[in-house]
Amino acid sequence: MRLAAGQFRELTQEDLAFARQIGCSGVTVNKPDLDSPAWVAFLNRQFTAKAGPRAPTRRWSALDLIQLRSAVEAHGLVLDCIEGVPANRLDKAMLGLPGAEEQIADFQATLRAMGQAGIPVLGYNWIPDGVWRTAKAAHGRGGALVTAYDDAIGQRVATGTLPPRSEAEMWANWERFIAAVLPVAEEAGVRLSLHPDDPPVPVLDGVARIFRSEESFARAMAHADSPMHGIAFCTGTFAESGADSMMRALRRFARAGRIHYVHLRSVAGELPRFAEAFVDEGTVDPVAVLRVLLDAGFDGFVIDDHVPHLVDDTVWGHRGRAHATGYIAGILRALRA
Repeated sequence: MRLAAGQFRELTQEDLAFARQIGCSGVTVNKPDLDSPAWVAFLNRQFTAKAGPRAPTRRWSALDLIQLRSAVEAHGLVLDCIEGVPANRLDKAMLGLPGAEEQIADFQATLRAMGQAGIPVLGYNWIPDGVWRTAKAAHGRGGALVTAYDDAIGQRVATGTLPPRSEAEMWANWERFIAAVLPVAEEAGVRLSLHPDDPPVPVLDGVARIFRSEESFARAMAHADSPMHGIAFCTGTFAESGADSMMRALRRFARAGRIHYVHLRSVAGELPRFAEAFVDEGTVDPVAVLRVLLDAGFDGFVIDDHVPHLVDDTVWGHRGRAHATGYIAGILRALRA
């Protein structure tokens, strides 16, 4: 087990130095925007040759990803994982809309490119409308900014931007998707890691959320039963339905070897209302989580996630992430001793 710094969208030399300074061995990037001026500027600083203008990316090429990996490795880090595909281009596949096959083909091409570039894990989700929160306010410890969700509010929202989809339809769309992409992942040597729906409620905005429980993940793992298909286990998302059920799922899937990596975060409360919390408070016990992973022989990586926003923090949350990563590192050292 090792620690990684996660959820970078646009890397900088300073971010990679920060990851090394707080003791991480690797990083993950979250839907990296390789078309952005910030990335072009990063390449211009990282390499001697100038990076020219780019067409908008639908799929990443092997060269794109080799540049990304080499930039990370130049700072003594490993690129452990990419979470998500360009601009989250999977919505039509999720919803069964025209253009789904094109998106699946782009996903397959990205998997092949990742295999060529030697990047071992691609995280994905099945949430066409994204993570929902109903508040962000200074309600955390010491007035830290935290996000929160109240299902009584969430269920009243109807944006009209997505077609309604039942649970059966969302499962059928996922089964078509995984049948098409898992053989490519196996051939490329890239592990696919499924993240739970956040918040894990049955439906939002007319669209069913199917990956919200231990049993739904058991169904997915049985249906796509391959060492190249596993779980991006988010303790906070699972705990939004209750800490006891989260721990039960963690033990089950860790012992089965189906967890590829872990988002370690905590929440205060549980559905129908919860709020983000510091990793050293809330309903998630990080000591118990890490003990289960160690006992199961888990050899993936752990990242912090959704950290509260501290005084004078950055948008990415350097101060909050330093606190969370240091806390997790201390627990790991104590448990190993």
